[in-house]
Amino acid sequence: MTIQNQKTKGVLCIVTSAFFFAVMNVFIRLAGDLPSIQKSFFRNLVAVCFAAAILLREGKREPLDREKLFWLVLRSAFGTAGILCNYYAVDHLVMADAAMLGKISPFAAILFSWLLLKERITPLQGLAVGAAFCGCLLIVKPTGMGMEAFPAVIGFLGGVAAGAAYTIVRILGLKGVRGPFIIFFFSAFSCLATLPAILLDYHPMTLVQVGTLLLAGTSAAFAQFAVTAAYR
Repeated sequence: MTIQNQKTKGVLCIVTSAFFFAVMNVFIRLAGDLPSIQKSFFRNLVAVCFAAAILLREGKREPLDREKLFWLVLRSAFGTAGILCNYYAVDHLVMADAAMLGKISPFAAILFSWLLLKERITPLQGLAVGAAFCGCLLIVKPTGMGMEAFPAVIGFLGGVAAGAAYTIVRILGLKGVRGPFIIFFFSAFSCLATLPAILLDYHPMTLVQVGTLLLAGTSAAFAQFAVTAAYR
């Protein structure tokens, strides 16, 4: 595959992931007044099942060493933080503001790719990053519509964490780690990290809420596969 074809495939995957992440946010909002951690757990539980099914079908072992494991854990930690922050923002902000703050992640990925991968930032990319951060500052500032600054800051930090996670996906891809395994490890890590809080403070859910969260998880799974393919 040529570099141009790879770039085109990556762009299509990014657009696809953005669509499914937007659908996910709508379902998360429709799930109602549930803790962000509980929503995150069910979202990742669906992704674990999807990724596990693919790995079982492929039937291949994933050779791991300490370096790969380090990056997998780091990717999972940043990814979990990004999800929790994003869900908090979706629950406490106007949907458009929360979505815009989440979209800082590709611009944050440019900065992290410079720090971690030593990739050169072009002048156009530098201008885009600056414009994106200025736009986020406008969103963080109260708009007179009852929006509080704290949820906006949390949403911004979630986008930055997601950018770091996506950059590490690129590192794992360069090291030969398969996309489904990255998703499986991250989703399982996130489920285990949030499980204690859910057991201590579980909020009963209606069948409609369960169905809505399953739809959110399905959308998130499609988005995760697409964004992982793009950054790999």
